[in-house]
Amino acid sequence: MTAIIVLVVIGIVILWAILVYNGLVGLKNQVENAWRQIDVQLKRRYDLIPNLVSTVKGAMEFERDTLTKVIEARAKAVAAQGVHDKSAAEGMLTRALGGLFALFENYPDLKSNKNVLELQEELASTENRISFSRQFYNDIVEQFNTKQSVFPSMIIASLFGFKKAEYFQAEEAAHAAPKVDLGMK
Repeated sequence: MTAIIVLVVIGIVILWAILVYNGLVGLKNQVENAWRQIDVQLKRRYDLIPNLVSTVKGAMEFERDTLTKVIEARAKAVAAQGVHDKSAAEGMLTRALGGLFALFENYPDLKSNKNVLELQEELASTENRISFSRQFYNDIVEQFNTKQSVFPSMIIASLFGFKKAEYFQAEEAAHAAPKVDLGMK
């Protein structure tokens, strides 16, 4: 009788371990999928940027420095690997694009150019998609990391070498409050 009880307890423990392991694998796969979704949106962004730069290049003859910064930031973002490096490179690209869009105010021809307006709209739409993808990724990372940190599933996670996933974080410059100058000149 005691042998049956011991076998049942061992069976329950093994079943529990299998369920926890499979849950961790499922969450790990969701994290990887969420990262790929961010990559899809970033690729869309990277594809739109050269079109925008070539569209405005002729009209912004005196703004070569800004266009060069956008092109260089895009190249760094495309080449970045891993969550941390990709986050930093994306921050640089976002700032470079912000500088480009700010310059549009100095060029009435660009503000009314249909192609520029369409590309701006596409980029804005893409930025929203990227934002939603990042949020989803971070939500899944939180679930995955929590599952690895709570008892008793942390035993299975450490036993099978699961590593915590890295959050997609805004760089420090994004946390600073923007300076607003409403002074009239």
